[in-house]
Amino acid sequence: MLASGSAGNAAFLATSKTRILIDAGLSVKELTRRLAEIGESPEDIDAVVITHEHSDHIAGLARFVRFRERKKKPVPVYLTRLTAPAIEWTGPDGKKTEIPSAVEKFQAGSGWMIGNVAVQSFGISHDAIDPVGFTFIAEGVKVGVATDLGYVTESLRIHLRRVQMLLFESNHDEDMLRVGPYPWSVKQRVLGRQGHLSNNSTCEFLEKDLDGGIQTLILGHLSEHNNHPEIVRVCAAESLERRGIDPTLVVAQQKTQTEVFTY
Repeated sequence: MLASGSAGNAAFLATSKTRILIDAGLSVKELTRRLAEIGESPEDIDAVVITHEHSDHIAGLARFVRFRERKKKPVPVYLTRLTAPAIEWTGPDGKKTEIPSAVEKFQAGSGWMIGNVAVQSFGISHDAIDPVGFTFIAEGVKVGVATDLGYVTESLRIHLRRVQMLLFESNHDEDMLRVGPYPWSVKQRVLGRQGHLSNNSTCEFLEKDLDGGIQTLILGHLSEHNNHPEIVRVCAAESLERRGIDPTLVVAQQKTQTEVFTY
């Protein structure tokens, strides 16, 4: 995870042959800096996949596309057919442009190959146009990415079976949210079935539905005002203990990338 939270989200996945950026909520400058910390470069990314059009997931996307075009190394960007036109694409002058030719549109629920990585998309419940999660399978490893979840659907449970590594949302503590600074309308949105997943809902998933073979669990998209990493960590650890499994547990942060996980 390069960044996780309401101010910007991005993750980096690499195999021996393929490099993928998952969401582009960071500026090109910040993306370059964080990739350099793990010995990687934005010029070597083979594809970008986007979960949905909210700004914390696409804020740096248009500039990243232009950056790669200037380097004479255009990069394909995978967006659902409904999400692509919902994004306001801009040129170097800041004026609105057409959807870039680099955009590859897909139908939510479909799968495809990027290099040697099998990508599978699946619909999720969130207040975006056509939000999706992903699984990635390559070289005997399955990775799941599921954040911005109003609730855990049966489809989500099915797609996250047999994952060795999972990025999953644990957005807010319900008590902190209810007494926190957000307007009531925003609180209702976050708590709703198209909002974000609470710590309690996340821990219920971990205890009842998380695949027992998981090796690394990353909990992310924490609310800056309505959650705390230690609350997330304690709740998750207790649920995993009750489940009888002991994966590496990481709480992703906004201001710094996680360690690199290798399989």
